[in-house]
Amino acid sequence: MADFGGTDLEAFRADARSWIEANFPPALKGAANPMMREERAKPSADQEAWRKAMGEKGWGVPTWPAAYGGGGLSGGEARVLQQELNRAGAYNPIGGMGVMMFGPTLLEYGTEAQKQQHIPAIVKGELQWCQGFSEPGAGSDLAALQTRAEDKGDHYLVNGSKIWTSGAQYADWCFCLVRTDTSKKHEGISFVLFDMKTPGVEVRPIKLISGNSPFCETFLTDVRVEKDQLVGPLNGGWTIAKRLLQHERSGLSGAGGGGRMGGGRSLTSLAKDYVGLDETGRIADRDLRTRIIQTEIDARAFQQTAIRAMLESKGNAGPSAATSIMKNAGTRVMQDRAELTLEVMGHQGLGWEGEDFTPEELGAVRQWLGGKATTIYGGSQEIQNNIISKRILGLPDLTQSK
Repeated sequence: MADFGGTDLEAFRADARSWIEANFPPALKGAANPMMREERAKPSADQEAWRKAMGEKGWGVPTWPAAYGGGGLSGGEARVLQQELNRAGAYNPIGGMGVMMFGPTLLEYGTEAQKQQHIPAIVKGELQWCQGFSEPGAGSDLAALQTRAEDKGDHYLVNGSKIWTSGAQYADWCFCLVRTDTSKKHEGISFVLFDMKTPGVEVRPIKLISGNSPFCETFLTDVRVEKDQLVGPLNGGWTIAKRLLQHERSGLSGAGGGGRMGGGRSLTSLAKDYVGLDETGRIADRDLRTRIIQTEIDARAFQQTAIRAMLESKGNAGPSAATSIMKNAGTRVMQDRAELTLEVMGHQGLGWEGEDFTPEELGAVRQWLGGKATTIYGGSQEIQNNIISKRILGLPDLTQSK
């Protein structure tokens, strides 16, 4: 089968299917990705074996350069790999912010020494990263951040606080925006990296409605940051942050994986098990059939648009506002799918814990609850709408005084 460049992908599909069958633990089939959950800190033997296998193969980041341990695959091969993972009921165990946001940004803006230090560990899922961007007074207006980094000669000394630092309690390293020039707003910000075990770093998890604590408060008191961990030029962090946010919005929408929508079993497969079939072999509930079809159409339309956007982005040197459209559209599709999944499961979609519910059912409930935040974090829908109106449609900005 030819795909974007005339490469025959059928041989690759056969290889990928064979490798997944040989390496994916059957006990994990259909299981939710433990990424960003408490169990990530204590993985089972099967979870750890799957992470190591995918990490060594480089297929957790299939399109990253092989020189740093990535898969070195083409976009077409990466999409085939994702299709085969979905077919096997397998999740990609290599993820988190290191993969979704920081890694691609470091590959573009980091020094060779920084890439050699950080990228291989991200590829293998050995180290987790968290994002030190938002502050209590600087979320929607990110450039208003006040966390300062003072130049102490051979290092920076960082003081301040961050909030909504997702996964900070499990993270090994943090990519962080700090103010290095108080006389300018956007031009006074720098992008630095530090080990979360550095003295002066304190993390306090925030428990959410989903039962998990993916968000944290992070306090920084006299945290030493070595100067070789400054990414890009001093006071040049805002440009890097915008690029990273582009990757974040792409990842949150699902577009980063070529439009995959969360993985797991299809709604049709779930409905066959939970609702059953009529005498003609179709899903028994006619109204449910219609809504499953509409949801699948929306997902397919988004996937095709995501693929087109990814191909177009290869020709762009800088951040694109199109990721704001993808973020809004993708998160809505994912929320609709999560809502319909619970409806298909019926009363089995109401479980919180206990032996009466399967791991798939319990995971669906948490995914539905956790998914409510996707239209808020990473830049709310309202923020994205403002970006779309100003940078894509060219509409006047009525939020600014004349």
